Amino acid sequence: MSEAILTLQNAQIFQRENLVLKDVNLKIDKGEFVYLIGKTGSGKSSLMKTLYGDLPLEKGSGSIVGYDLKKLKEKEIPFLRRKLGIVFQDFKLLNDRNIFENLSFVLKATGWKDKSKMKEKIIEVLSKVGMETKDFKMPFQLSGGEQQRVAIARALLNDPDLILADEPTGNLDPVTSVGVMNVLKEIHQSGKTILMATHDYALILKFPNKTIKCEGEELFEVVQQKN
Repeated sequence: MSEAILTLQNAQIFQRENLVLKDVNLKIDKGEFVYLIGKTGSGKSSLMKTLYGDLPLEKGSGSIVGYDLKKLKEKEIPFLRRKLGIVFQDFKLLNDRNIFENLSFVLKATGWKDKSKMKEKIIEVLSKVGMETKDFKMPFQLSGGEQQRVAIARALLNDPDLILADEPTGNLDPVTSVGVMNVLKEIHQSGKTILMATHDYALILKFPNKTIKCEGEELFEVVQQKN
């Protein structure tokens, strides 16, 4: 029996007052890799924001990593986000501190105390993304692809049940994008569940996975053509 890590039933997704997606039914099982595609403005980002508690789920029902999205309280959001790894398009690294300090900042903020355990964890996640030799560098000394690898490492720090990647290759050139996708693929193969919003169809063809599409206020699965 597959275990659902994310479910939405008859969910309405709003961006401010505007309904962007209606009657959303979605189920993602533990261990799946799912793409979320659709044009700009089709509701991808609003859906992602609803999943990590940035936008409330006003209508319908949903649960993610054991949290009821409909009943989610403000004070529970930090705990929800600890069980999620969130990767953004624009990296969101802190520019006033080096990579090691960026990651230790997150660990401290989520309650880690033991310095040696923190160091061990940081080295572990950086080596997963091939950045273990660059922990002393400042974000601006890294290329876009390297910064995104660090952002993925940061998302792995608290061993999340689900990774939400919102256009993680949106600011990267095609070659760098493939490198970042290979990192995500390895993370998926290690047993992580990933939901990735993207508009990069070349990547979807190169790394085929289950694909759902936002279009005309609806969400539906796309059946990929086999060659």
